[in-house]
Amino acid sequence: MLGTRVDEQPAYAWLSDGIRHLVTNGRLLHGTMLPSERELVNALGLSRTTITRAYQELRERGFAEVRRGSGTRIRIPGGNVGGGAEPLIPSSTEVFRTPGIDLTCGAPLAPVGVAQYYERALDQLPGYIGGMGYYPLGLPILRETIANDYAIRGLPTDPEQIIVTAGALSAIPSIARAILPPGAHVLVESPSYPNSVSSLRQHGSRLSTIPISPEGSDLAGIENMLARGNFQVMLCLPDFHNPTGTLLDNEGRERWANSLTRHGVVGLIDETNAKLWLDEKPETLPMSAFSQNLITIGSASKTYWGGLRMGWIRAPHKLVGAIHQARSTFDLGTPVLEQIVLTLLMSERAGLDEGTRTTLRQNRDWVFGELRSAVPEWKIRKPSGGMSLWCNLPLPRATVLSEQAKKSGLLLTPGSVFAVEDHGLENWLRVPYALGRNDLELAISKLIESWKAIA
Repeated sequence: MLGTRVDEQPAYAWLSDGIRHLVTNGRLLHGTMLPSERELVNALGLSRTTITRAYQELRERGFAEVRRGSGTRIRIPGGNVGGGAEPLIPSSTEVFRTPGIDLTCGAPLAPVGVAQYYERALDQLPGYIGGMGYYPLGLPILRETIANDYAIRGLPTDPEQIIVTAGALSAIPSIARAILPPGAHVLVESPSYPNSVSSLRQHGSRLSTIPISPEGSDLAGIENMLARGNFQVMLCLPDFHNPTGTLLDNEGRERWANSLTRHGVVGLIDETNAKLWLDEKPETLPMSAFSQNLITIGSASKTYWGGLRMGWIRAPHKLVGAIHQARSTFDLGTPVLEQIVLTLLMSERAGLDEGTRTTLRQNRDWVFGELRSAVPEWKIRKPSGGMSLWCNLPLPRATVLSEQAKKSGLLLTPGSVFAVEDHGLENWLRVPYALGRNDLELAISKLIESWKAIA
């Protein structure tokens, strides 16, 4: 993991810097036991004095600590910072009073090496400091990178069609202000992602719903609704739908897009989960490849890291100006440093890194197997991608289950949170599997115990 030492670099500095970089890149975790000085003498062929000096430097910089009787351990300066989970607007804002596990968040941990991209971005930052720092549409190089990514996926895109935003969620009010008058009719599948629904509702949109099943979208029902209603917009999640996990094939995407075009309805396509495939890579095109009138929303949160807070809009040329003008009333652009980081990530990784994908696949299979074995009465479909299982309970007790689990220090999200009407779906529970394995195993154990206590 340390790599090869450059001859002119002092040995103690090579060792100290190497370990520090492994920590900042997430390859050595907080609390990890370091080898003893004697072990490193034998393993690296360095002198005891060199290793002692390297460990001392790590301690002085806050990256290691000595515990009497237990050797030297890695530490993150300031310690691990708790929290940082994905907030769901309709859920309880009650603060956890005791240490617990948050199983409400469907987002991955930061991938290994993300800190290194920040270091490289800092090297490029001086090139932007000479200006005012405002890039309302996004850095030109990032817009070009996003447009190129769409082209690779089969959707030719001009950089001028891209507007960079602070996450996918902030894109929705920008679009709503541009194309939706207050009181406009919007069609939404239920269940759906609650934060997007709340954003549309806060804008004053009047929402109508059509159910989506664990097997996928009801395209015939959608066509009938679009023909009967006076809808201006429909929110669409064709890629590993949150929370059901369904993936729409190309035939379905074309049929849905054609129906939206035929009835003059703007499709708002949420592609937040588009690259979260866990089994075979699907041969699906972006839904906007089937119509020129769709607006696509993308995000770095699930594919790379939520801490980036970066998203984007891909819009038809005729709507870019209106969306940009609407957005400028509450947002003048996103941070330059994070845009540079995302440009580097998209240019070099182009999606979920394989380590994260493998971990998510293993976690999904493990959680699916544990729940099928321990609670066979639950009906669970294993998705081919995404971040969670959508579990059908035999009794409408998801909220009761959540309250019971909270007593044991486990936060859950009942299905009613994903209901567009803010009620119902009490037979459903979303179970994310993106936590680290130790926390995940404890969480599933508490979940099973809580269910057996109230079932």
